[in-house]
Amino acid sequence: MLSRSAERLYWLARYLERTENIARLVSVHMNLLMDLPNGVEMGWLQLVRINSSEKQFYDKYKVANERNVTRFLLVDESYYGSLFSSLSAARENIRTSRDLLPDEAWEQVNEMYLFTKNNLDFVYNRSNRIELLNEILKGCQRFTGLLSGYMSHNHPYRFIRLGRNIERADMTSRILDLASLLLADSRSDEMRQYETILWVNILKSLNAQLMYRQHVRSSVNGDDVLNFLLLNTTLPRAVGCCIAEIADCINALPNNDSLPELLVKLEAYVQAIDIRQTTQAQLRGILDDLQNKLGDLHDSISNNWFLQAVAE
Repeated sequence: MLSRSAERLYWLARYLERTENIARLVSVHMNLLMDLPNGVEMGWLQLVRINSSEKQFYDKYKVANERNVTRFLLVDESYYGSLFSSLSAARENIRTSRDLLPDEAWEQVNEMYLFTKNNLDFVYNRSNRIELLNEILKGCQRFTGLLSGYMSHNHPYRFIRLGRNIERADMTSRILDLASLLLADSRSDEMRQYETILWVNILKSLNAQLMYRQHVRSSVNGDDVLNFLLLNTTLPRAVGCCIAEIADCINALPNNDSLPELLVKLEAYVQAIDIRQTTQAQLRGILDDLQNKLGDLHDSISNNWFLQAVAE
């Protein structure tokens, strides 16, 4: 398998996972704000902060209101991390990799791209925006199901899983970064009153509410939610499960050099996290460090398998 082909599949998966994550975040945040009273400090800017994009946002917009933030995150073609930019990049990667994937996979991504391109103005109306986001979520899930059911689970498929789970673990860690707001000692009494609603919506943003209740079997609270979404090894969007999936792919790929050892250290780092013994400031530091370690893992993967593509 050519390294340039492996890289395209890896980034195809990352861009589509990013597309789905943005759609899910905006959709759940809309529901969250309808559940909370006016004045609770959970505005639209939080979604920009999750993606570490405040500078890019304020370079173009003066006010972080619903209209500006949703336009920026969903359809702003000049922002590389927007839903439409991510979907466009995914489409280009799959267009140049069609010989490795089922025809239905290309058709699914192309249909999502054309639907979004033809309905960019949907972002300005809340009901139309919900329709757009639901269509994107369904499309991304259909794509994942198509590959699982139609594609041989060989090396090309492993590079897709690898990209998907690195992107997924990174986004989960960013969503959990919102916990720094919930755990802050300076949070208002009103925020404390509605904490359960906020934690439920964090679970919903990761499709984890039902599984949380099955595994934890207790009322929703911050410590249990954080531990579940960080440490669980069976929930697909939990960081622990994503790292286990990454390790499974890397161990099955050839010429993996020192990557298995790196994964062992990363798994041990995550499983050693104890939220109940962690302050709000320490939690932010842990999540920042985790994102840096995932970035280092990406660099190692790129150096190991993809940089050869430049030489070729």
